[in-house]
Amino acid sequence: MAFYFNEVSHTFNEYLLVPGYSSSECIPANVSLKTPLVKFKRGEEPAITMNIPLTSAIMQSVSGDRLAVALAREGGVSFIYGSQSIEDEAAMVARAKAYKAGFVVSDSNVSPESTLEDILELKAKNGHSTVAVTSDGTSAGKLLGIVTGRDYRVSRMSYDTKVKDFMTPLEKLIVAPEETTLKQANDIIWDNKLNSLPIVDKNGCLKYFVFRKDYDAHKENPNELLDAHKRYVVGAGINTRDYAERVPALIEAGADVLCIDSSEGFSEWQSRTIGFIREKYGESVKVGAGNVVDREGFLFLAKAGADFVKVGIGGGSICITRETKGIGRGQATALIDVCKARDEYFEETGIYVPVCSDGGIVHDHHMTLALAMGADFLMLGRYFARFDESPTNKVSMNGNYYKEYWGEGSNRARNWQRYDLGGDKKLSFEEGVDSYVPYAGTLKDNVSLSLSKVKSTMCNCGALTIPELQQKAKLTLVSATSIVEGGAHDVIQKETSLGNIK
Repeated sequence: MAFYFNEVSHTFNEYLLVPGYSSSECIPANVSLKTPLVKFKRGEEPAITMNIPLTSAIMQSVSGDRLAVALAREGGVSFIYGSQSIEDEAAMVARAKAYKAGFVVSDSNVSPESTLEDILELKAKNGHSTVAVTSDGTSAGKLLGIVTGRDYRVSRMSYDTKVKDFMTPLEKLIVAPEETTLKQANDIIWDNKLNSLPIVDKNGCLKYFVFRKDYDAHKENPNELLDAHKRYVVGAGINTRDYAERVPALIEAGADVLCIDSSEGFSEWQSRTIGFIREKYGESVKVGAGNVVDREGFLFLAKAGADFVKVGIGGGSICITRETKGIGRGQATALIDVCKARDEYFEETGIYVPVCSDGGIVHDHHMTLALAMGADFLMLGRYFARFDESPTNKVSMNGNYYKEYWGEGSNRARNWQRYDLGGDKKLSFEEGVDSYVPYAGTLKDNVSLSLSKVKSTMCNCGALTIPELQQKAKLTLVSATSIVEGGAHDVIQKETSLGNIK
């Protein structure tokens, strides 16, 4: 006879935190969100500690090198997606690791033969007003000039006007050599009243831009997550098929931490993958595993040598695994079960294996609930897909902007490795959907707002750290009626029904 869990499977939306005593010290400014990313022994410090408890999902529509830099600036870690060639993923990791704070690799580039229409399309796509003109139209070509908003007027020019006819040519630009420091670059910008400064190598090829607007931004990243060489910490996804080739390439590219990307982690395939890494690299290479939803799954991966364990099956906004296969568990119940096993494992072995909650986060307050239930950090997909820094296109529909967002199990991603059970190299059926999410602006602005809510709620619970929150948190299940009661009700909201009446 099948085993039946006695408890109903619950989601985050079915819980609320009950306030605890808050001392005068419990103010958001005093809250620390530092949290371990990888396992450590009792009395020791983890090899990687994040400054915020957020990581980005291993997805094509979420985690590219641009988002990796943006999230590391805020203190979290992005796991660059593995559903691409080994060479392409390694190149993404290398670009993120090579990124020098303040030195921006141009992602808006044209050749002299491009047209005004090309400039406008790039501006609409990337939102940048400065476009580099290079010999081959790439970010590393020989610099011939730049185009900014001051170089053209759409109302007075034909869309097929060649860039070479209206660009600011190289001879009229101030440029700096590759060995220029950030301080020197900023001095040149301020002394010459520039908005941007191109940095070129000895052959005149473009390397970076330094922008005036970034000067203040660099002073606003006190939580940035750096490695021992002052480079941003970057993660990367791997699968259980080509790990023997992919792992060495990613380590060579500079990846700080790896994670097996799979919809179901309680498998021999994952233990084989971890075993390969341990045999080849020992404990020097950090690798997370998952996903699991119960105690047995966690213990299996912890004993296999995982550096952290991801929890969650079927709870993602674009995931339809539960619909197509009937597999999964409510995210809150799964997380509580796994975190209890983690604590018991720590007591028995003295090894603390961090738990990552992956999926089921719909509202910002769900982040705090997940942390209170025991998660050391969260992995988010839809949340990060909405931002400027995600790799997808921004599209306009019915007067509103959206970003494309698709699941790794969708036909668009064709990431069969994530759902591999040792069968053919193909996607047999879809376990994810192709969709849109409302565009939300920059990562920095949104992460700052979300975490300010987390900190405020922690103060309501009398906690100044995540471990303290987990010790002091009081959680209560709520009824369907009380969920309705918790939102606006029995009123006519001005902005939705009557417009902005003042």
